[in-house]
Amino acid sequence: MRKTVLGPQLCHNRRLRLQPGRGGFSGERYGCLALTFLAMLLFCLGPMAAWSAELSVKPVEVMVVGVFHMSNPGHDLHNLRADDVLVPKRQDEIAVLTAALSRFKPTKVGVESSADFVAERYKQYLAGTLPPSRNEVVQLGFRLAETAGAEAYSLDADGDFPHERLKNFAETRGFSGMLDEQNAAIQREVDEMGRLLTQKGVSAVLRFLNSQAKLQSANDFYRNMLRIGLGEDQPGADLVSSWYHRNFLICANLLQLGKPSDRIVIFFGAGHAFLLRQCVTETPGFKLVEPNDYLPE
Repeated sequence: MRKTVLGPQLCHNRRLRLQPGRGGFSGERYGCLALTFLAMLLFCLGPMAAWSAELSVKPVEVMVVGVFHMSNPGHDLHNLRADDVLVPKRQDEIAVLTAALSRFKPTKVGVESSADFVAERYKQYLAGTLPPSRNEVVQLGFRLAETAGAEAYSLDADGDFPHERLKNFAETRGFSGMLDEQNAAIQREVDEMGRLLTQKGVSAVLRFLNSQAKLQSANDFYRNMLRIGLGEDQPGADLVSSWYHRNFLICANLLQLGKPSDRIVIFFGAGHAFLLRQCVTETPGFKLVEPNDYLPE
C-alpha cells in the first residue's frame, strides 16, 4: 500500500526542486514550502474544524449544581452544620430531587472527588456493597448517575488556598475590618441555609445556592479580597489567583470530558459554581442549563 507523505516528498512528487536561485532561493522552492505548509495546516486543522462543526450542531449541555457538604467535613471557611442526611426524611427529599434532576437525562455526572475515590466507590455503590455514606458525592452524584444510567466522573483538582496568610496580613496591616465584614456576610448566608434546611428541606437549600443572587454574592467575596494588599505584597490577589487556578483546572477537566451531544450534570461546592458556570457559558460548543429549572420548590 502506498503511503501519503506530507512534507518534502510532496515537493518531490510535483517535481519542484529545492534549488537556490541567483538572488537566493528560487520561486520553485517557495512554492514547494507554501504547498507543504498548506498541506500540513489542513492536516492539523481538519479534525479540529470537524469537531467545532459538530459541537455547533450538537452542543454539550452542562448543568452546574452548587451544593453544600452533607457530611460536615469542615473544609470551608464557613460550614453549614447539616443534620444527618441518612435519616428517612432526608433520604426521601434527596430521592425526590434526584428524580427531578434525572428529567434532564444526563449522560455523564461529574463530582468533586478524586479519580480513585470515584472509580472504586461508584462500582461499590452500583454493586450495593458501599457502606452508608453522607458524602454528597454519593448522595447526589452517584445516586443521579445510577438513576439516569450514566457514568460518574471525577472532575476535581487540587489547589492551594492561602487564606491564613491573607488573614495575618489583614490583622496586622489594617484590613481586619474589611475581612470581618466579608466573613459576617457569608455567615449570614450560612445561617439562612440552616433555616431553609430545617424548614423546607434539601432542595430548598440547593435552590438558594444556585439562585442568581447567591451566585453573585459568592463571587463578590473573592473580588473584595483583591482589596487586601499593599504595594508588592498582595495576599488578596494571591488567594484569588489560587482559587481561579483550581477552578480553571476543573474547567479543563470538564471541557475534556464533554463530547458533542453530551448532557452533563456536575455537583460541586457552591463556591465553585460561579466560575464553573462561566467556564460553560464562555466556551464555544457548550451550553449552560439552569438547575433551578429542574430542582423542586
